[in-house]
Amino acid sequence: MKVKPDLSSSQLWNISFGFFGVQIAYALQTANISRIFQTLGADPKSLSFFWILPPLMGLIIQPFVGKWSDNTWCRWGRRVPYLIGGAAVSVVVMCLLPNISALSSVFWVAMLLGTLILMLLDTSLNMAMQPFKMMVGDMVNEKQKTRAYSIQSFLVNAGQVVGSVLPFVLSYFFVNDNNEQGIPKNLTWAFYIGAAILIFCVVYTCLKVKEMPPEEFAQYQEKQPEEKKESMFKLLKKAPKAFWQVGWVQFCCWAAFLFMWNYTTGTIAETVWGTLDSSSPLFQLAGDWVGVIFGVESVAAVLWALVIPTFKQRKQAYVVSILLGAVGFFMIPFISNQYLLFLPLAMIGCTWSAMLALPFTIVTNALEGDSHMGTYLGLFNGTITIPQIVASIAGFGFMWMFEQAGIGGMKYMMFVSAALLVLGAICVNFIQDKKN
Repeated sequence: MKVKPDLSSSQLWNISFGFFGVQIAYALQTANISRIFQTLGADPKSLSFFWILPPLMGLIIQPFVGKWSDNTWCRWGRRVPYLIGGAAVSVVVMCLLPNISALSSVFWVAMLLGTLILMLLDTSLNMAMQPFKMMVGDMVNEKQKTRAYSIQSFLVNAGQVVGSVLPFVLSYFFVNDNNEQGIPKNLTWAFYIGAAILIFCVVYTCLKVKEMPPEEFAQYQEKQPEEKKESMFKLLKKAPKAFWQVGWVQFCCWAAFLFMWNYTTGTIAETVWGTLDSSSPLFQLAGDWVGVIFGVESVAAVLWALVIPTFKQRKQAYVVSILLGAVGFFMIPFISNQYLLFLPLAMIGCTWSAMLALPFTIVTNALEGDSHMGTYLGLFNGTITIPQIVASIAGFGFMWMFEQAGIGGMKYMMFVSAALLVLGAICVNFIQDKKN
């Protein structure tokens, strides 16, 4: 089996550049979907039901995108057709989402349309995102994969920063329409601009990146593309040990971050602003500040993505990054100054950066030479989505236990996240990292 040639820095960036646009779309969805549904009249208590859709759609869609693209060889490439298709649908849906109220004035119809559009957005974004990870696995050799996935991590976090601040920046250029049935103009235009950036970045990647033809690709594979096709269940049974070993680390990390996304606002409302009343103006101030500190987290993740390749051992970088986040989570409940929160969130950003880069580096190296890599990466996405689904259900149980113990309050969920990350760091030591 031949060794894949080294790629230039520009080639590594071009492969992942479209990821920047995809993550702007994700950030706009994550930061504003609750706001949109509340504007439509949804009960805030029911918003959590909508948040199970993103990981659920990812769990369903990405394995099939991987499997189908493994067997796709056409004039446009192997992964690119799915990238273009997902991006095209995402652009249309992003333009529809902030205009739901204009599509129907009937509450239940608007809510149904909103739910369907959200499902379409999650599906299309998942379809657009997965090919970038697969192209790195297809085209980048083992020596450069840590760098390649670190570039993806950088672009992911840069996109999240832009998507998070875009509505805030646009608010200076528009007089927002506060009509109960309408979406503010700055938010609507943020989705339009995000859609334009998404399609530009994806088209740029498609024009700059040329995937290997099947004959050339076969030279770098131990198993030839024409081998007998196998079901996803059979492939799971044959998955390398690193696939499952990294999966345990992923479970701990993604569950910890799901708790952060769900409970940070309530935590700092209590610890910094001294309120547990979600109807209080102080609670809303806490919610505004969460956006700021999450931005700090993303900036720290961008910077840490540049540090990760300097570690001599990937597992060492993985452990250090995760433990930094564990300390950050543990610090949050003890901080009563809103500006001091920058420090723990920056530490958590280091963990986030590693979560986006190192797992895929280790797994794709373990799968090197396997023609089913796309299917495996789609299945590996289950280590991201399943923990979030489990954590969204388990969170209710933890909160009930804390309440029964007389220590009610969301801040204790930060300790749960810290404990999960410590467990994840321990699990890293059991990973059999190929050429670590």
